[in-house]
Amino acid sequence: MSGLLPMLPILVPMASAILLLALWRHPSIQRPLHALLSAVLLGVSVLLFLDVEQNGIRTVVVGGWRAPFGITFVADLFSSIVVVISGVLSLSVAVTFLRKPAAGERADSDRSPFFWPLLNTLLMGVNGAFLTGDLFNMYVWFEVLLISSFVLTVLGGRRSQFEGSIKYVTLNLMSSILFLVALGILYGTVGTLNMADLAVQLPKVQNTALVLALASLFFIAFGIKSAIFPLYFWLPASYHTLSAPLGALFAGLLTKVGVYALFRVFTLVFAPAMTQLQGVVLVVAAFTMVVGVFGAVIQYEVRRILSFHIISQIGYFIFALGIFTPIGLAAGVFYFVHHIIAKSNLFLVAGAMERVTGSADLRRMGGLYREHPRLAILFLIPAMALAGFPPLSGFWAKFSVIYAGFGSKLWVVGGVALFVGLLTIFSMMKIWSEGFWKNRPVEDTPFKDVESTGRLDVWTLAPIAFLAALSVLMGLFAGPVFDVMVRAGDQLMHPAAYINAVLGGSR
Repeated sequence: MSGLLPMLPILVPMASAILLLALWRHPSIQRPLHALLSAVLLGVSVLLFLDVEQNGIRTVVVGGWRAPFGITFVADLFSSIVVVISGVLSLSVAVTFLRKPAAGERADSDRSPFFWPLLNTLLMGVNGAFLTGDLFNMYVWFEVLLISSFVLTVLGGRRSQFEGSIKYVTLNLMSSILFLVALGILYGTVGTLNMADLAVQLPKVQNTALVLALASLFFIAFGIKSAIFPLYFWLPASYHTLSAPLGALFAGLLTKVGVYALFRVFTLVFAPAMTQLQGVVLVVAAFTMVVGVFGAVIQYEVRRILSFHIISQIGYFIFALGIFTPIGLAAGVFYFVHHIIAKSNLFLVAGAMERVTGSADLRRMGGLYREHPRLAILFLIPAMALAGFPPLSGFWAKFSVIYAGFGSKLWVVGGVALFVGLLTIFSMMKIWSEGFWKNRPVEDTPFKDVESTGRLDVWTLAPIAFLAALSVLMGLFAGPVFDVMVRAGDQLMHPAAYINAVLGGSR
């Protein structure tokens, strides 16, 4: 079983999708069964992380063909960490889906019997992209998650969903085309797409201009999927149209697959090209942070604010990559985990706010602190974490990235990161003051009369409380957590162990 561990986070959602599809005539069974299968997925993900943490990098090849010829799956610290966080988020969202829709609440895609197989197909694609050791198979997994996510965005059948999904799929298809073109040129140049083998063979290519052009193509392709500047327009146009739990899953995982690919490819395959691309990467990081946070500042719809903040926070990831030191990459991995937890939790909170007020517009909200004090407290934790207040996870995440930047004398981009952090505080305070603190506008219906929009049951609050607790624990135990991230960053910066595990230790 230990030899199959790197494949289990892919096989479990694959089997779940098949099983849930077979039960399409029994939607009342699908929902709780999905939650149970999500718990299984988290369990195998934790087992994989513990195995990697204790025994080192794990590899498995399909069909017995050794690398670089066979299909290889690789689990190092970075990939096993993000697979665990993917499992945590999957289970949290699955529990949220267990709530009963309130009378009068808008019909959402999760009421379709095909929603659950598609959701597990999406998770299979995400974990496949995290664990693959081959660039072509990374492209395949990207397409799996793109197709399933596109169908999920339109499954509700609302006009706003179609408008957002057109932008989402158009830009992501452009990314896929660039990715495929880059793969063809790369294979024609080197004769392999196994990432470990590419790390060995690509430095032998004499045409450095071609290598730099290829690196640029991959950066653009993955940058579109990550929603970096100026390729971010699809994200704020689509994420706010989804149901809150699905939006939380998208916000936590989809752009992070692109970020993961950037970290993996530019530390393993194109590390030499980073010396020439570093300036461009840092400029893109700064603009991504600034554009995202300014976009959030001018919004009044809660999930639009949070969608623009995804873009802003992606800038911190790109900054960590641009620093390109072991401590910078470690900070990026820490930020990766923190952001998935905090941002997804805020999307769940936003859904709860809309559920009890009947509106997504802050100008029509108010008084939530008095009517729903538990929700108010549960909002403050991820909001303060995202803004970077100590001792929560966001403080250490921002501190470590900016500290690594200043340590590399990147004063301007580090200053931009500090400035963006201040505007993030402003955005979170706007949500607090408008949604929770001020009185509800008198022309709107009081809370007690808005029965049709639902109440906050345990299925709504428990996942929010769980993710909030993780943000607190990550902050309180930042030292031991960061020790693991430092080891992950060191593996990324010095990939010899990864290369040896794939090319010399496949089994």
